[in-house]
Amino acid sequence: MHPSQDIKGIKSNFLQNKRIVLGVTGSIAAVETIKLARELIRHGADVLSVMTPAATKIIHPDTLWFATGKKPIIQLTGDTEHVSFCGNVKDPVDLLIISPCTANTLSKIANGIDDTAVTTFATTAIGAKHKVLIVPAMHRSMYDHHIVQQNISILKKNNISFVDPFLERNKAKLASTDEISAKVIRLISSHTLENKKVLIIGGSCCEPIDAVRSLCNHSSGKTAISFAKHVYHQGGDVVLWYGKSPELVPNFISEKGFQTIDDVKDLINETDMESFDIIIVCAALSDFIPENISGKIGSDKESLMVSCKKADKILEIIREKTETSIIVGFKLGTDEKSVLKKAQILQKEQMLDYVVANTTSAIGTNDTDAWIIKRSKIIPIKGSKDHLAESLFNEIVSK
Repeated sequence: MHPSQDIKGIKSNFLQNKRIVLGVTGSIAAVETIKLARELIRHGADVLSVMTPAATKIIHPDTLWFATGKKPIIQLTGDTEHVSFCGNVKDPVDLLIISPCTANTLSKIANGIDDTAVTTFATTAIGAKHKVLIVPAMHRSMYDHHIVQQNISILKKNNISFVDPFLERNKAKLASTDEISAKVIRLISSHTLENKKVLIIGGSCCEPIDAVRSLCNHSSGKTAISFAKHVYHQGGDVVLWYGKSPELVPNFISEKGFQTIDDVKDLINETDMESFDIIIVCAALSDFIPENISGKIGSDKESLMVSCKKADKILEIIREKTETSIIVGFKLGTDEKSVLKKAQILQKEQMLDYVVANTTSAIGTNDTDAWIIKRSKIIPIKGSKDHLAESLFNEIVSK
């Protein structure tokens, strides 16, 4: 067994039984292709690479051979590889992705020119109406060339998908491996959430005490990010309202920030909440709001008493705004027995469709012990927060 099989599916099964041709062209960003190939395999895909002659001057074909477990195609042969994989055949690949794609290759594809294995694969796939994803990377002045931009427009108008480059100073940099793999999954996964609009409210709340101090809840934001990525992967339209937490939001997720409970209430009031099919509130929202003191409290005080008032319950406000949305709340506790009891009470009192119970041991970690509760049904979940996201959405979709 090739060593590449050791990592197959270790992150997810989103790409299980999916076959992907990875085209590589002569950009210096080709050095990142190894990471991309391995990441696609970690999500369950079988990956075959195709290289232009210029690409072989950036990375050796044996490197991609090792990364994928399959010898790269550099030159077409009598086996008509372009037709076998990307033509009108019984079992074509699920996707042709060209990453990185130079201005040269991009423009040739737009004009139907074939002079490398990669461009011939592209022409064949486009003619057979198979899915094609292009990930450009080049110098900024090349990317800004009006004819290159016209060629990009031509390809987009012909249903070719793109992951746009990251524009920085004089460079049009290759998108991150995470962003590219997320786009791949969205294009060819099972799409269990297609045409569904989902709101995730995550991260932590911080309520100001004075001009420099705040009363904050702890939240890494990992659960909210896992949920948002899952919706994106499965073809849904996701919006993330995100508090102040250390976990960075991927740039392919639509985000609105908040800091306080009042900020969340403002977002609710300016939003058509009934437009969401599913609303998940996994944020560490404030239970108490301190009385705000103007200016800065002097540091010379020997002691300080801060007066707090009870905060409004966001789940109650959301339920008043929508009768049609599936609403999922979270309940955090210190131990399994007490948190399950409180979660069941929360579900009944707030008329929630689901409640996810977990304990403080999960804060800041990649793994969690959690329980999905729907009335008297309790489903234990143990593993990564990605696994929790998959399990919760599978439960929702199945109903």
